[in-house]
Amino acid sequence: MTTSADIRTPLSPTPRSTLTRYRGQRDATDRAALDAVLDTGTVCHLGVLMHGAPVVVPTIYGRDGDTLYLHGSTGAGNLRTAMTGDVCVSVTLVDGIVYARAVMHFSMNYRSAVIHGRPVELTDQDERLHALRVIVEHAAPGAWDNARPPTKKELAATTVLSLDLTEASVKTRAGDPSDDESDLASDTWAGVLPIRQTFGDPITSADLTPGIAVPEHVRTRNATS
Repeated sequence: MTTSADIRTPLSPTPRSTLTRYRGQRDATDRAALDAVLDTGTVCHLGVLMHGAPVVVPTIYGRDGDTLYLHGSTGAGNLRTAMTGDVCVSVTLVDGIVYARAVMHFSMNYRSAVIHGRPVELTDQDERLHALRVIVEHAAPGAWDNARPPTKKELAATTVLSLDLTEASVKTRAGDPSDDESDLASDTWAGVLPIRQTFGDPITSADLTPGIAVPEHVRTRNATS
């Protein structure tokens, strides 16, 4: 039985979010594909137009349903600009380098998402705290309840934005190189060199009070990476 919680707004193709190359081959219209890229990534790139020139800034983020949350200092020029017009946010996961027989067919296996829209500044205190929790838990699961919550002064110095995920595109590549048939007999090696990101062992802060153990949510993430 389908409930309201199961009904998701599909990706809405627009001139900005429609692929111009490999359409029907590497694009995805299923919202689950967008969710998967955003939930796996840890850093997004926020693109804005400042003083007539493009500016792209890497930042952490968090997703809750059909909303992407961003945050930063109230003094950050890119966030102030983001509140005045449309932005572009992208997340890319690189899975491998594709070695081909011909240099023009070298490529990468990847999963990427691009979101267009106009961010909204959150002013309600409960909504701001929820968004910040989502961002922290995305980057460091389990950390929000383990660390000190933000003070009023810290909240006052923080801008929190929400961005609707309706206008977005997802593009992926996987598999072998796409060599020309005339090159298949070449004795040049072809294939994929996988790229994997893993967590290392936690490094305790030098000023930590002796006797404080690495918490389970940190050890667990390290063990399952």
